[in-house]
Amino acid sequence: MKKHIPNIITCCNLLSGAIAVMLAAEGLFHCALGMIILGAVFDFFDGMSARALKVKNPIGKEIDSLADVITFGLAPSVMLMQAIRLSTENSNYAWGWWSAAALIMAAFSALRLAKFNIDERQTTSFIGLATPANAIFWASLIAAFPDMASWAQFMPWCMLAVAAVSCWLLVCELPFFSLKFHSLKWSENKTRYMFLIGCVLVIALCCSFAAVRHNWHYALFSGTGVILWYIIANLFPEK
Repeated sequence: MKKHIPNIITCCNLLSGAIAVMLAAEGLFHCALGMIILGAVFDFFDGMSARALKVKNPIGKEIDSLADVITFGLAPSVMLMQAIRLSTENSNYAWGWWSAAALIMAAFSALRLAKFNIDERQTTSFIGLATPANAIFWASLIAAFPDMASWAQFMPWCMLAVAAVSCWLLVCELPFFSLKFHSLKWSENKTRYMFLIGCVLVIALCCSFAAVRHNWHYALFSGTGVILWYIIANLFPEK
């Protein structure tokens, strides 16, 4: 029975992603964000449980990639598509089905996962932005500002331009550090500790701003802020 536990957890990740897609299609972006975060939790624990139970199952790796495509590829792409479509449908520059261009991010997420599966360099770090990080960036941004595409006529173009940058980050050759600690020594994990300290500051800043403005939506932006900080920390690595 224990050999099936990691796969069951992975399937919970897939189901979370499928529900997130359904919620995103209905414009329920806050709930979709919650399901993506839940999927990320399952994604973390399926690998941990496999290592703890000493289970090696080739099917598990395939299911994990398929689940990640749904949860961290399709779900945030549908959120972006619907955010653009719903925010512009009553304006003079309605996008309609043109917003489906956002789905290209799902294709690049699948490509990134396929590259990860065959790239032996990514055992202790990442080459390119991980799909969960990209998903949290977009899901938090859209949940915080669901009507962002309506702010100005050029905003949908800006959102798709940022999505194009996301697509590039997913498949680029830039190295990204992982948060796996092999020890607690500062000297061996200085970058990771500095990143975590920065995350606390980003979250505190967003929550403080939300409290001042009496709008909890700003607190949701902390997810996007954390991923931006992660990208910046990798663009200027410690020498």
